[in-house]
Amino acid sequence: MPRTQYHDQYRFLKSSERLDFEEILRLTRLFQQLGAVKLRITGGEPLLRAGLADLIGDLTSLPGIEDIALTTNGVLLAQQAAALSAAGLQRVTVSLDSLDPAVFAAMSGGFGSVDEVLHGIEVAQRHGLAPVKINAVIERGLNDHTAPGLVERFRGTGVIVRFIEYMDVGNRNDWQLSRVVPSAELLAQIAARWPVRALEPDYSGEVAVRYAFEDGGGEIGFVSSVTQPFCGACTRARLSSDGKFYTCLFAADGADLRGPMRGGASDAELLELISAVWERRADRYSELRDELRARNARHVEMNHVGG
Repeated sequence: MPRTQYHDQYRFLKSSERLDFEEILRLTRLFQQLGAVKLRITGGEPLLRAGLADLIGDLTSLPGIEDIALTTNGVLLAQQAAALSAAGLQRVTVSLDSLDPAVFAAMSGGFGSVDEVLHGIEVAQRHGLAPVKINAVIERGLNDHTAPGLVERFRGTGVIVRFIEYMDVGNRNDWQLSRVVPSAELLAQIAARWPVRALEPDYSGEVAVRYAFEDGGGEIGFVSSVTQPFCGACTRARLSSDGKFYTCLFAADGADLRGPMRGGASDAELLELISAVWERRADRYSELRDELRARNARHVEMNHVGG
């Protein structure tokens, strides 16, 4: 969220505009009835939400939910890892684009530090939030030269590094194709130093293509939605904090669930609404990127719907 655009006077959501925990739980129950078994708490930065461990505890009590994870920038993770683990959180993904302090500051807007994030990862591991995964968005000319350092730092530690191609999420990041580092290029660079072998997907629709180090040093992953789109296999639904239901990271808008819910809609009516949106989804942004960009297609900001 660039400070030049999200300035001190920027109007964020009022508390009444955000879903409260009971509303989140109610909608989660409905999504579970329709087949959702994995939950990810993301943001924005989810560790800024007061009482988050209480929400995690409530979510873990829901029948049929097999996995709960959280994506964070890691700055507050050391302070909250113990409470999150005690509440039932199973694992965390930490956004960490570089270990170089100057590069990190340039990409994080100056919030937090590399040392704070690394400490958070260590504390998370200590409290059983495993495996910790690192998400690193690689941008040519900015942090691509530091990617091997992430591999070297976390090999053999149980932490899994995943490299993500620089995407045109939202409308504010001045995306250019020339700044994308294709996963194939990065994989070749890494494999030349640390030989790897391809791994089979853990589940249908897994977005990361995974490789294991031949010497037993763990694994790495690549998310390649620019050069190798996976729209047809995507099974992710996104619920924003203001109660909108998105079927794609690049959607222009979401279906409002907060309004009908607060207006007295029954569970059956909400289930019908969610089902109708999901069944008519036809999102293929990553496959049609050139065509849609030529039309100046707008899409939701990433801080509204996570990764």
